[in-house]
Amino acid sequence: MAGKVKWVTDIEKSVLINNFEKRGWVQVTENEDWNFYWMSVQTIRNVFSVETGYRLSDDQIVNHFPNHYELTRKDLMVKNIKRYRKELEKEGDENGKYLYLDFVPVTYMLPADYNLFVEEFRKSPSSTWIMKPCGKAQGKGIFLINKLSQIKKWSRDSKTSSSTFPPRYKLGFCRFCTVKYTPSTSELDNMFVHLTNVAIQKHGEDYNHIHGGKWTVSNLRLYLESTRGKEVTSKLFDEIHWIIVQSLKAVAPVMNNDKHCFECYGYDIIIDDKLKPWLIEVNASPSLTSSTANDRILKYNLINDTLNIAVPNGEIPDCKWNKSPPKEVLGNYEILYDEELAQGDGADRELRSRQGQSLGPRAGRSRDSGRAALTTWK
Repeated sequence: MAGKVKWVTDIEKSVLINNFEKRGWVQVTENEDWNFYWMSVQTIRNVFSVETGYRLSDDQIVNHFPNHYELTRKDLMVKNIKRYRKELEKEGDENGKYLYLDFVPVTYMLPADYNLFVEEFRKSPSSTWIMKPCGKAQGKGIFLINKLSQIKKWSRDSKTSSSTFPPRYKLGFCRFCTVKYTPSTSELDNMFVHLTNVAIQKHGEDYNHIHGGKWTVSNLRLYLESTRGKEVTSKLFDEIHWIIVQSLKAVAPVMNNDKHCFECYGYDIIIDDKLKPWLIEVNASPSLTSSTANDRILKYNLINDTLNIAVPNGEIPDCKWNKSPPKEVLGNYEILYDEELAQGDGADRELRSRQGQSLGPRAGRSRDSGRAALTTWK
């Protein structure tokens, strides 16, 4: 077994385990010597906690950065993007590029921003707002409000410390609700109208177990090109690439630069009726559960491509490795932004960050601190 990667995971998903076994890697326990650990966000806290004082060796890598939450907690994501925008404004960007950073809905963190939220609410008292807990997933704890009294009730009943209130408004997939959307206030409590999460939709009477309420992104693009035209569709996907790149750049200064870590993020983006994309949140642990056959194929290929980049040639990791992966191992990943090229050609920086032509629900960052490449999965 000499020279074989030893792996551990606390996420028992077949798309992971089948990929490990396909490579002939050896499964061990977390108490044994391991090279690759695909872990939950809860485990990463323990691995890098001050109490444990655990240090990873040069032949060990994990699938999370210690402080991934700077991007994956809704409140911190908003804070970092707002800070990033202010920095660009202060720099006096001659082309006004910071104006493109309006891809996050107007958002307030409660209870800290309660007074600011009330002031905004009273400007448009007929608006509907989404209540999203900061640290939950799968639609848990989300509800809609259109009265301030509903917040007061939440404040009395909830133990949640912080929540956000945004106004509603190639491979990969997009999700749909099983019930047609309506802005009627009579449907505010009908989650089958407002939340696309499979964890919620699968309980609806109209849920389709064959396609799972999902389209491939390529089918979405084909539909939009045929109904809205190629030009506006290309603009939409270009703006989605922009969102991915700029959100990652916003957290780059605060993200731990650790060569033992890589990340496979899940971007939740909603598209309005004007084909403008809005960033809702970024997931640290996108679901690897397969609800349909196509789901399984997509997620298996995603993990396969991710491992090819994170563990080149399937060999024991070497965190002293300081080269970007060759293009032939990228698979369905595509580089959207090459930091080295951008730094070498400042005038072309933002143009290069928007050169990608494909979209995936995941974004990754190479472990190489000298030359970061932000990618999407096609």
